[in-house]
Amino acid sequence: MKTKAVLFDLDGTLVDTLPLIIQTYRKVFHGMKIPWGDNDVVKLIGLPLVEIARRFVGKNEPQFVELYQYYYQLEHDRLTRLFPGTLEIIKYLKNLGLKLGIVTSKGKPVTLRTIAYTGLDCLMDVVVTAHDVVKPKPDPEPLFKALASLETAADRSIFIGDSRLDILTGQNAGARALGVTWGLDDKEELEKLAPDGLLDSWEEINLYL
Repeated sequence: MKTKAVLFDLDGTLVDTLPLIIQTYRKVFHGMKIPWGDNDVVKLIGLPLVEIARRFVGKNEPQFVELYQYYYQLEHDRLTRLFPGTLEIIKYLKNLGLKLGIVTSKGKPVTLRTIAYTGLDCLMDVVVTAHDVVKPKPDPEPLFKALASLETAADRSIFIGDSRLDILTGQNAGARALGVTWGLDDKEELEKLAPDGLLDSWEEINLYL
């Protein structure tokens, strides 16, 4: 087995939070009287919240972020669930002796809440959030930081995500990049980036280890 580490994006990959994220943005836009475009925000999901806020409200970014965090935390437990089979595949990979980690553009406080709530926290060897880096995905810095912590070379690792940003991050870091087809970007969009593979179910990960 040439793989030593498997790292994952969080939202839309391990955890089904996209309905929560979109609902939260709708509430923020309504509260700040920002016109809602069907795909204006959705296509930016995966970028850090602060960066998205700046694009829509400029200097009012702190208010945007505060409202988002309030509404997100309010509904977090009710609308946060692992995708089917996620906990089982993580435990399976752990039992194989692989190093595991999460690399997300989500902020640290909410990330820690999410992984604690879903039981992922005790299974991960490293967690890198937006608060841990200067340059977010698709820059390779977050993935490099995780790999350094795991003392694993990029070419002995796999990075798995649900969006174009994740595929590009893996490719930019020199890791093998796999996409999952149940998250943000559809299969056709991911295929355009020529990932090392696409997973329609977690069981297919065995093909790439």
